[in-house]
Amino acid sequence: MFRGLSAFPLTPTSEQGIDEAAYAALVARLAAAGVDSIGALGSTGGYAYLTREQRARAAKIAVEAADGVPVIISIGALRTSHVQELAEDAQKAGASGVLLAPMTYQPLTEEEVFGLYEDVTRELSVPLCVYDNPRTTHVHFTDELHGRIAQLPNVGSIKIPGVPDDPREAELRIDALRALIPDTVTIGVSGDWTAARGLNAGCDAWYSVLGGTFPRTALALTRAAQAGHAGSAADLSEGLESLWALFRRYGGLRVMSAAASHLGLTGEPNLPRPLRGLDGTARREVVAVLDALALTS
Repeated sequence: MFRGLSAFPLTPTSEQGIDEAAYAALVARLAAAGVDSIGALGSTGGYAYLTREQRARAAKIAVEAADGVPVIISIGALRTSHVQELAEDAQKAGASGVLLAPMTYQPLTEEEVFGLYEDVTRELSVPLCVYDNPRTTHVHFTDELHGRIAQLPNVGSIKIPGVPDDPREAELRIDALRALIPDTVTIGVSGDWTAARGLNAGCDAWYSVLGGTFPRTALALTRAAQAGHAGSAADLSEGLESLWALFRRYGGLRVMSAAASHLGLTGEPNLPRPLRGLDGTARREVVAVLDALALTS
């Protein structure tokens, strides 16, 4: 479950609620493509903007639509007790694992971050992926903190931000973290434009925004890296640079929102307020890149 391609789809949402039919179809599309796991209600899935009831319902839909493909449900929330409630909901829905970023309003100390994972893993019956996402959470994990958390029960993976540009530095980054965690804990890369470098440097998984809408494209890159074809994986990523540039400019969520609606996978709007889709000029950029890359799946 915490290896290969983990694809993170949108949760198409308007002020009227989740478009359940579109969401189920997005998840089923990923399962049919053969992804290794599905990351439901991740950052791309807009979990932070949904109520507990909506998240529980989305978790149930995702597990059913995945048709046996492992589903990893995000359980992030500001209060530990709310995280524990969401973990219970995810497990009741049949999640194979959970993903937890330390959401913040007040800055958290290192001991508070550790305490969050300690409290949550104590109650879990499924594996947990630690989500290290400093740009969003403003929590900066040290490798030593990762090492402490990785010793807790039920911790199965760490989702790290992008790796350094230099291949050797990327390898050293992964090796340094791996030296502090048990062999049973995998390392997965996010920051899609660094995915090939991360996989080639020794990451076990790619937690992918792209994969949630274009699973076959993401799978081709992942499988190349897994087969030891580092050059092919790097070439595939380089071929997507025009898309990565849009990710860096507008954010992966908004780019995938525009892409999904352009392909007819979701309606409009598909993001919860206050989030808004890209304006007309930016949408035309997205469509032009998709057409140039012939991206449909």
